[in-house]
Amino acid sequence: MGNWSNPRYDYRGAQVLVTGATSGIGSGIAAAYREAGADVTITGTRASAAEYDGDLSGFRYLQLRLEDDAGIARVAAALPALDILVNNAGGNFAAENEYEPDVFERAVRVNLLSAYRMAHACHDKLAASRLPGGAGVVGIASMTSYFGVEVVPGYGAAKGGLVQLTKTLAIAWAKDRIRVNAVAAGIIQSRMTDYFLTTPDAEASRVRTPLRRFGTPTDVAGAVLFLTSEAAAFVTGQTLPVDGGFSVMG
Repeated sequence: MGNWSNPRYDYRGAQVLVTGATSGIGSGIAAAYREAGADVTITGTRASAAEYDGDLSGFRYLQLRLEDDAGIARVAAALPALDILVNNAGGNFAAENEYEPDVFERAVRVNLLSAYRMAHACHDKLAASRLPGGAGVVGIASMTSYFGVEVVPGYGAAKGGLVQLTKTLAIAWAKDRIRVNAVAAGIIQSRMTDYFLTTPDAEASRVRTPLRRFGTPTDVAGAVLFLTSEAAAFVTGQTLPVDGGFSVMG
């Protein structure tokens, strides 16, 4: 993943943390940074990397549950240095009914509050970075950042909040040479979307997408690596849709 013919990124020496990177979008992002030479730490919910089916031997692995505030602090403290934080981990709770207040609150906690806590906990290490173009924080937003999706009111509220948080942190942390951006992912082929991609709604979504296909983790990774590169040194506070054009269709 991430082995593009054009461009080529060189992240040798960079320290990168990608949360929730044992599969799907996070895995694609972590692999792309590793292939570009970075030292990459990933997180997952299981006790060790050996408990996953995939080969995670090229990464440093730390256990993290997003609802564990102390765990977020431990992950941040365990990093000797940090140049790039990718707040990828999250999830929706449609199966548990996000209209129930406790489930709604959990969705916001997992998808928004944990991202802020992690960024806050990593701030000082990011501020010490000497990465060309400045240290980078990237959040993974969603089409629900822009559109209402009835079954996920909590997830959607959180992803909308993430876009606003990106703007605010970009302003507040610019003085520390920390750039803060986000990628709003469209429908990306992954284990999380396997079921949806077999439904009639999936085909309707594909037809609505100008590029007439669903995205891959590598598509998202390309945008993330750009946003944390020196090529994007004058880009901060932005949310870049990676959706095949879905969000511009009338």
